[in-house]
Amino acid sequence: MRMVIGAHGMRPARMAMRRSVVSRSAVIAAAVFMATVVVAPSMALAQTREVPQGRGEIQLSFSPIVKKVAPSVVNVYGARVERQQQNPLFEDPFFRRFFGGDFGVPRERVARSLGSGVIVDPSGIIVTNHHVIENMTEVKIALADKREFECDIVLRDPRTDLAVLRIRDKGVKLPAMELGDSDALEVGDLVLAIGNPFGVGQTVTQGIVSALARTQVGIGDYQFFIQTDAAINPGNSGGALVDMKGRLVGINSAIYSRSGGSVGIGFAIPAAMTRVVVESAKSGGKLVKRPYFGGRLQAVTADIAESVGLDRPTGAMVADLRPGSPAAAAGLKRGDVILSVDGQAVDDPDAFGYRLATRPMGGEATLTVQRGSRKETVRIRLAPAPETPARDEVKLSSRTPFGGATAANLSPAVAEELSMDVSGAGVVILDIGEGSSAAQVGLKKGDVIVAVNGEKVGTSRELDAALSRRARYWEITIKRGEEVFTAVLGG
Repeated sequence: MRMVIGAHGMRPARMAMRRSVVSRSAVIAAAVFMATVVVAPSMALAQTREVPQGRGEIQLSFSPIVKKVAPSVVNVYGARVERQQQNPLFEDPFFRRFFGGDFGVPRERVARSLGSGVIVDPSGIIVTNHHVIENMTEVKIALADKREFECDIVLRDPRTDLAVLRIRDKGVKLPAMELGDSDALEVGDLVLAIGNPFGVGQTVTQGIVSALARTQVGIGDYQFFIQTDAAINPGNSGGALVDMKGRLVGINSAIYSRSGGSVGIGFAIPAAMTRVVVESAKSGGKLVKRPYFGGRLQAVTADIAESVGLDRPTGAMVADLRPGSPAAAAGLKRGDVILSVDGQAVDDPDAFGYRLATRPMGGEATLTVQRGSRKETVRIRLAPAPETPARDEVKLSSRTPFGGATAANLSPAVAEELSMDVSGAGVVILDIGEGSSAAQVGLKKGDVIVAVNGEKVGTSRELDAALSRRARYWEITIKRGEEVFTAVLGG
């Protein structure tokens, strides 16, 4: 199985490579190599070999770029104190009398993480991967010059796998890296990857942009990655992908590997998405607000492309629209195929999601749409998802199977926050406390509560009221994704 690796180890990707395809590729590669061996001698005779004409040609180096940007790349260390569960027997005075007062006292262990980060503002704002600091409560950074700073986590954005930190020391000026234009990258461009692989210390590797707009990689909600062959390994997560002008063009996030080490296939989050998250953090937001589309898209197949007059399967087809959404207000229709956003091509739904998410709020975006056999231009408003009805969060009672869970009214804004593709009203589990009753019975973040003990639930307050009644058992109907099921739990 192909594995996508971040700072915490390996994660399965959504795509699997068939063994037969690998074998066939190997045969093709071998055939090409043999042909090269036969042809190369005759080609070599026609080539002119030249001796370097001066010291300058011998001493070409990436060193000037590294000296410029290396101080802006930091090591990120996260920690979390975990208390082990205590056996109820340990609370019995009998055990304490014979085994001592400390017998059964919950033991603590410290979970740690290691990754990299990039200083993007002189005031001490650092961007890293969300998975580097996920579940961490204490974070510090170490600069290349050995200085260390405690940090606050300003913003977590698991949807993009990005997080923003800020050093606690006031008045300190740090060397910040300029954000580049990731949309200007081309396949073949030289890039440098800088980070802390395996914790060995700051390391620089060099390669090229191998591909752009990689989707279906299996990391985060916004699939639109820069692929590079610059060596990236565990610990590089959150580090910098730098262009030849010393600008940040990507945040290194994952690799494809079967061994755990680099095989020359690494993925970086484009700087355009990084800029959106950083600006949200600077403005004081705890959540990243992005333009709301309000529709469901599907990939364009060869049959769909032929039916609408496209010469190849490309774009994102509108499969459904939510009434009153920006997509519906713009005049989009089911069956429309979106081909570009503000002139930038859209190959699939993931590419459209990325393009829309990186547009600034408050204005409009121009969509090029294939409608039937003709192309049309549609302008869509760039506004956040509405929070209607109000979320009205409720912390649920610990005397029920929902203990430790937080519920809220479902709105387009909450659905976006939870990466849910749903419409209509309802009550959704917004958060679940670690080790809580809700976690132990298997409730999950994003579960929509339909009914409790046969009583339909429409709002968070109705759910709270239904759970306030004493019961010998609880019959709960839940919608999880497209599946609806009922569970009976003891009281």
